[in-house]
Amino acid sequence: MTGYHWKHAIRLLGSNSKIRKKEPYTAGRLYGEAVLQALILLWEAADRICGKRLKALLPVLIEAMERHGHLQLEAEVPSRLLTVSAATIDRLLSGVRDKGKQRRSGIPTVLRKAIPVRTFGDWKDPVPGNMEADFVCHCGGTMSGSFVHTLVLTDIATGWTECIALAARQQHLVTEALNRVRKRLPFPLLGFDSDNDSAFINETVLEYCRQHGIEFTRSRPYRKNDQAWV
Repeated sequence: MTGYHWKHAIRLLGSNSKIRKKEPYTAGRLYGEAVLQALILLWEAADRICGKRLKALLPVLIEAMERHGHLQLEAEVPSRLLTVSAATIDRLLSGVRDKGKQRRSGIPTVLRKAIPVRTFGDWKDPVPGNMEADFVCHCGGTMSGSFVHTLVLTDIATGWTECIALAARQQHLVTEALNRVRKRLPFPLLGFDSDNDSAFINETVLEYCRQHGIEFTRSRPYRKNDQAWV
């Protein structure tokens, strides 16, 4: 009834002090609904990463999403988002995270609509230049720590395969690797079909494909047969 810890209650009962009921905490809410909704959108765009990583990413992510028209915030919201701590981010997102256990593919909604799905049976008889992509992890049996990855691209029509070593699975390194692959191919790169890895499914790779006239598609989540060739 008082809200006291039992040790504190013992001390009070053993003294002549008057017991007073603990007053409820009535401080105003620092982060309103606008901040919460913006935080949820940013968290989804960042592929639902943890609070510590999202905290470090917020300055760049807010600026980029506002610049590309994916985010429109009221005047005071960006400054409040930048002051929120990593622990508070996790606390604010806890309810949404619990509801999202059944996430479909981990792909933000904007990207899910922008990158169409291509299944095993959709290829029909493609011309050379349509390639499937995937990563090989040289991790020695454990995914902990840092290790080299190989980006593998296989042409559907000819079986031509290119392998590019990458220091990490990172979107900007993927676009650099695609530049190298396009110079080495005996035919133009017309189509790029990947799985749902966040190193592939992001604004950087999508914009790269748009600029160079490459058709960017993705497989269905958890359907490895969609990428049987690579």
